[in-house]
Amino acid sequence: MGRFVSGVGSNETQDLGTLFREHQPWLRGWLSKKTGCPQSAADLAQDTYLRLLVSGHLPSPAQSRCHLTQIAKGLMIDLFRRKRLEQAYLNSLSDLPEPEVPSAEMQVLLIERLIEIDALLHKLPHKARTAFLLNRLEGLSYPEIAKRLSVSVSSIEKYIALALISCYRATYEN
Repeated sequence: MGRFVSGVGSNETQDLGTLFREHQPWLRGWLSKKTGCPQSAADLAQDTYLRLLVSGHLPSPAQSRCHLTQIAKGLMIDLFRRKRLEQAYLNSLSDLPEPEVPSAEMQVLLIERLIEIDALLHKLPHKARTAFLLNRLEGLSYPEIAKRLSVSVSSIEKYIALALISCYRATYEN
């Protein structure tokens, strides 16, 4: 494997293969304890190293575990969020009459789309995301949302406009 320059400001270099050999068993064990699933731990560990490979920047040897942990925690949060979202969707399907339940293929496509929408919404500032969801999912008016969030109606207009622009870009510019 090639050599990558480690973290900013450090003159040390570290080989990805060495980093993998020295820390992969520890990382998989740590992830296995956190997830309770050896298969998920293996996938997350692999994704962690893939993220490092794609970035082209490796941590200094002294910071290796800290850096790996930080990346793995982010990936683990994403995994748990996806699982919660998928389970909520599947639970909602159980309420539908049999003829209205989408095919297995359509369910997979819909879950993937829900995950994309969730990721998009989590990129928004908290108040913009909350205002958008209160408006679209709960049907609250702008004044009702403004009261709930303790902000002006014009702020709610801006938050929802930001969310709509993000949705538009995700739909038409990608």
